[in-house]
Amino acid sequence: MRFRSEATHSANNGLEVARTLLEEKIKPKYSNISYGDLYTLGGVVAVQELGGPTIKWRPGRQDQGENKCTPDGRLPDGSKRADHVRDIFYRMGFNDQEIVALTGAHVLGRCHFERSGFEGPWQEAPTYFSNEYFKAITTREWVKKKLPNGGWQWSDKANPDVMMLPIEITMLEDEKLKPYFELYAKDEKLFFRDFAAAFKKLIELGVPFTGKEREYEFERVNK
Repeated sequence: MRFRSEATHSANNGLEVARTLLEEKIKPKYSNISYGDLYTLGGVVAVQELGGPTIKWRPGRQDQGENKCTPDGRLPDGSKRADHVRDIFYRMGFNDQEIVALTGAHVLGRCHFERSGFEGPWQEAPTYFSNEYFKAITTREWVKKKLPNGGWQWSDKANPDVMMLPIEITMLEDEKLKPYFELYAKDEKLFFRDFAAAFKKLIELGVPFTGKEREYEFERVNK
């Protein structure tokens, strides 16, 4: 993401805010850390400090040149359907349960119209990691809302500021994915466990570990 050819991918819009923070505030203090390790460690710490699970992390990601950047279109498109997200994650070796667990990260943050073409948070506490995303998507009444760009999203009928992406409701309606949405809505502890495992798997894809790397579990600062 540090190269323009990849940073400008539609799915990466807005990430320059977090990337700049890490590169200007943290990287100068630890010059030997690779950008891959820096970004993934930042993600692990963010989830943990915002109330989420502890995710085991180990270094070993090697930086590459811009010629190694992946082409656009390899990340999920929120306007598509459940089979699209399956295609994306099956290619990387994830199963249905892991896909739904990772989707639970949408409990954090929000969509910005000028960046993604969608607008709003997925629930009312976007800076606290919990299973509230699953509670929201499985229990609220969702209605279609037209957007200024001609697109649309789902809107909570009781609180129109809260939204879901078109792809997410099709995932909820998928007979093989729906049970995991319902399960995580009822069991936050299980969601935390499964999210930690799936996220660790995601950030270790393709990393040439030697087997000698130390694995870290960091103590939460924000208790």
